[in-house]
Amino acid sequence: MLKQMEASMKSVLSDGIKNEEESIKSYEKLMESKGQEVEALTASIDEKMKLVGELAVQIIEMKEDLTDTEGALMKDKEFLKNLESSCATKTKEWEERSKTRAEELTALSETIKILNDDDALDLFKKTLPSGSASLVQVQQTRAALRDKALMVLRRVWRKSDEHHRPGIDFLVLALTGRKAMNQGMFDKVIGMCDDLVAELKQEQQDDIDKKEYCEKQFDLADDKKKSLERAEKDAENAIAKAKEAIETLTDEIEALEKGIKELDKSVVDATEQRQEENQEFKDLMAADTKAKEILKFAKKRLNKFYNPTLALTQGDQVQKTLFAEMNAHASGKAAPGPPPDTWDAYAKKGEESTNVVSMIDVLIADLDKEMTEAKADEKNGQEDYETMMSESAAKRTEDSKALSGKMEAKADAEKTLSEQTEVKKDTHSELWATIKYIDSLHHECDWLLKFFDVRKTARTGEIDALVKAKEVLSGAE
Repeated sequence: MLKQMEASMKSVLSDGIKNEEESIKSYEKLMESKGQEVEALTASIDEKMKLVGELAVQIIEMKEDLTDTEGALMKDKEFLKNLESSCATKTKEWEERSKTRAEELTALSETIKILNDDDALDLFKKTLPSGSASLVQVQQTRAALRDKALMVLRRVWRKSDEHHRPGIDFLVLALTGRKAMNQGMFDKVIGMCDDLVAELKQEQQDDIDKKEYCEKQFDLADDKKKSLERAEKDAENAIAKAKEAIETLTDEIEALEKGIKELDKSVVDATEQRQEENQEFKDLMAADTKAKEILKFAKKRLNKFYNPTLALTQGDQVQKTLFAEMNAHASGKAAPGPPPDTWDAYAKKGEESTNVVSMIDVLIADLDKEMTEAKADEKNGQEDYETMMSESAAKRTEDSKALSGKMEAKADAEKTLSEQTEVKKDTHSELWATIKYIDSLHHECDWLLKFFDVRKTARTGEIDALVKAKEVLSGAE
């Protein structure tokens, strides 16, 4: 009976130990798998951190480029300032030159007027050789045509300002010279009129083409400027959003990494506690089992002395039954009967022995109760531990996926920041170049656009006068 109980208890203990070892192996496999996952994620984190460092270096380099660009911008502004000063000086010089030229032309015109005065002509008739006087008298018709042409040209000359054409002055001078009365000079003046008309028409067409070009370029440049300003504003907004996203994602990544480390630490602590509890359970089961064996042996020894029949019945009943069955099968005969009765046994203290045995039974029952409670606690503890490990693994997987997603999102945001920073830099450079181009267009086109109608009207008057003068001179033939 005891051997069966011992075998049963050993079987139960062996099963418990086997289950515990299987649980430990399962836990070790889980920890190995999670360890590999942790290593992979740690390597990923290291790689992402390396990428973050490289991007930080790129940002610093871009800031240095921005500093260099700002320095170049300052130099360009200084160059522009010097250019404006130089242009102002050249403009002043041009105005002075134009003024001097106008004074020169005025002097020539006044000289021509003086020479063409009637008193001067009478004086010339008296002082010049008689051949010239007779030539004037013979060519009265040609002189009338010349005077009429001069009147037309002088009318245009009086209406024009200081910017009138020197060619008209040359025509007037040619018609008032000493050789103005011959046909060759008239033909030459007519040719000069044709050249001036062609020149004026070409200049008018050039002004028209230039005006169209300026208006078109102003429209294109203004549209491009507005588009670049919008693009720069969009890039600035994108940069601000990317920086905000990077800051938020950095905080979230730090929180997730901290949570994963704390979760790993709690798993390690729980594993150590579970191992300690399991070892305490094994020690308790071993000690209680040994104590039960000792108590049962003591109980058997007492029963053997005070109640041998019960001891034999409890201790050897199973063994006798087995031996009887074996002998019956071996010999094919029935088992022998009980031995014959002998004299009465010695009178012993049965009541006291019964109390002692009862106390041993109580101790054995307490040990059984303690072992049962320990098994239940061990089972519950193992189940709680496995549940905690399963939840921790799920939580770590979820946090790891979230961390990977945050790292990817942060990398995308940093890429966007780098791209938008480059876009803003290029857009700003192009915008500045466009502004400079618009400024150059103003320097090139403002004067023409402002005085286009005035120049066109004056040029049309000059063309009409030249055509009329040509018609007058052509009538001399």
